[in-house]
Order: sequence, then structure tokens, then C-alpha cells
Amino acid sequence: MLAGDIAALGFLMSEIMETPLLHVRLEVVTTNACRRFHVDNMTARLLCTYLGAGTQLAQPGAEAAPLSVSSGSAVLLRGRRWPGKEQTALLHRSPPIEGTGETRFLAVIDPAMDHEPQETLH
Repeated sequence: MLAGDIAALGFLMSEIMETPLLHVRLEVVTTNACRRFHVDNMTARLLCTYLGAGTQLAQPGAEAAPLSVSSGSAVLLRGRRWPGKEQTALLHRSPPIEGTGETRFLAVIDPAMDHEPQETLH
């Protein structure tokens, strides 16, 4: 069931981002992996926590009162490389769990193009 769910999320991400290639990462987290609210340096990222506390979301300036995505629910977030001039107004982070004994199991799905080496200008 887990593989089927991740495949379905990958299909949706592929359709939304109009790309046939994705980068999929499955991660077991027991620390404060991404403890600061941020926007990823990519076009977009799909996150789904299958075990443990879900990803936290906040608007800039409202980080003290984050919302948590339910475990098993996916969230698709725009990143810094999103085309156009509009800025994303949603930050995210991993919930602080270090020292609690909690374990999170997370699926991360990105467009593969965001993982290719970026050309440098000289």
C-alpha cells in the first residue's frame, strides 16, 4: 500500500510539474532535520509524512503559530525556483522532535531537473 501511495503521489507530481522524471527520497527522521522555517531552493516539493508528526507550515511573520499537516496527507510547496515573479507566502519545516523519542517517516518528491547540476556563469 505504501509503494502504491508513493507511486500515486509521484504521478500527480509528474502531471502538475509536467515532467516525466522525479527524484524520490524516503527518509527516517529522529532529529530536528529542518528546524527553521524556509522555502526550498527548487521549483516545487511534495512532502508526505507517513509516520509521526507532519510537516509544519507558517506564513512569514507567523512562525510562532504553525499549522501541522496531518500524517498521511501530502502537501505540495512552491520553491524559490518557481517560475514568475510571485513570491511564495508559505514556509515549512520539520517539527522539532529531537529528544522526544519520536520517529518520522517522510516521502519527499521533487522534479528531477531540480537535482541536476546548475550551470555556473563565468
